[in-house]
Amino acid sequence: MIGRLAGVILHRAADHVLIDVRGVGYIVHVSERTAAGLPPAGQATALYTDLLVREDLLQLFGFPTLYEKEWHRLLTGVQGVGAKVSLAVLGTLGAEGLGRAIAIGDWASVRKAPGVGPKLAQRIVLELKDKAPAFIALGGSLTVGAAAPGIEPGEAAVRDGGSMPPPRTPPTASDPGAAADALSALTNLGYGPSEAASAVATAQSADPGAAAPVLIRTALRALAPKG
Repeated sequence: MIGRLAGVILHRAADHVLIDVRGVGYIVHVSERTAAGLPPAGQATALYTDLLVREDLLQLFGFPTLYEKEWHRLLTGVQGVGAKVSLAVLGTLGAEGLGRAIAIGDWASVRKAPGVGPKLAQRIVLELKDKAPAFIALGGSLTVGAAAPGIEPGEAAVRDGGSMPPPRTPPTASDPGAAADALSALTNLGYGPSEAASAVATAQSADPGAAAPVLIRTALRALAPKG
């Protein structure tokens, strides 16, 4: 199993990247969001990978963090969600956005991903709603980046004339570690995992960059009895 690749980018495209690892070129399929965050051709990069094995096909799918890779594996366990659909969902929402959408039952946001119809979006939310709290709780420990290596002496920084221009800055993502800490605090206070995850997701939607204490206070206000 190939779990991680580190090497020099030979070519970048909107949905895949060709990485030279000590003379061997690997085609790695990625989401548009991940592709946008990659460095230009000729520079070093690293991605966590998931290998899809079929009788007549071997495909690698790449992710910038373990957190996103695990969400991909969770998504592809849903009936009707293949690897390409999973990348479309993650490319549209990001791992953190997907976790929030599932926690609060927001299938309409999942529906925005290319190739995802309303029935499939609802199925994703329904099948994963009980697993989302555990994944959000693990977020802080699974966000370790793949860490791009340096280019070793003698390695050629090859530039492909057809490569894409330098990457644009990807959308700012919320901190899964803060969400995980907030979720842990709420469950320690006696709230159920699904109830706590929904409140944290709502708080994070309102303030994506909020630290754990802010998320906890906002979530507690949302959970407080009305009236």
